[in-house]
Amino acid sequence: FYVRWENIIFPNMKMRKSKRMSKERNVIEFYVLCNRLKDVVRTGWKDWHVERERVESVAEHIYGVQMLAFAMWSEYKYEIDIMKVIVMLALHEVEEILIGDLTQFQTSREEKEALGHKAVAQIFSKLSNTKEMEDLIFEFDERKTKEAKFAYFCDKLECDLQCKLYDEQNCVDINMQEGNKTAQHERVANLLDEHKSWSKMWLKFGQKKYNYDKNFEKVSEFAFNNEILEI
Repeated sequence: FYVRWENIIFPNMKMRKSKRMSKERNVIEFYVLCNRLKDVVRTGWKDWHVERERVESVAEHIYGVQMLAFAMWSEYKYEIDIMKVIVMLALHEVEEILIGDLTQFQTSREEKEALGHKAVAQIFSKLSNTKEMEDLIFEFDERKTKEAKFAYFCDKLECDLQCKLYDEQNCVDINMQEGNKTAQHERVANLLDEHKSWSKMWLKFGQKKYNYDKNFEKVSEFAFNNEILEI
């Protein structure tokens, strides 16, 4: 009798319950997918044979770049939507759940973006705000808005700063790079030869390649000239 009464009085109850359960499943599924990034070690550190008990994962890079964004925004008073930047950075590596952490020496920017956009469409497909999240990733990749440019600079500089930390911890031997194709790249090899330092090479590489604004340039140069672990 109770079941019949329920169906008569609330004919849409089962449908609403099913929809609610679907949302719960979507939350857990997305969380579990993103959780994989905690176990994906950044490709660059593997390529350079970083020797350390724990090497940075993609998820840890995401945290690091968000904290760098807060610090840059705070100290240099950027007129940007910082919360939009933080969300953009939270999502900017999600594609790597499916395509892996591809470096600029493994594929072109165009190829990586094409693969990445297909991946995020699949990863976000069951969430209600799919379009909003995809749009933030497209904005980040296009690098036209103030927020996207700022986020991009943070993404690149954070990598170089992490490199500097590993170098100061003596985690990399530039003389032990057999099989490292990145080390054989002409610009990388020339900078290594010039500076005799793994992290200084990367900091100069970033300054030359990414067209930082003056503030990011100053922070990069400060890291180049100082032992940042001592600060």
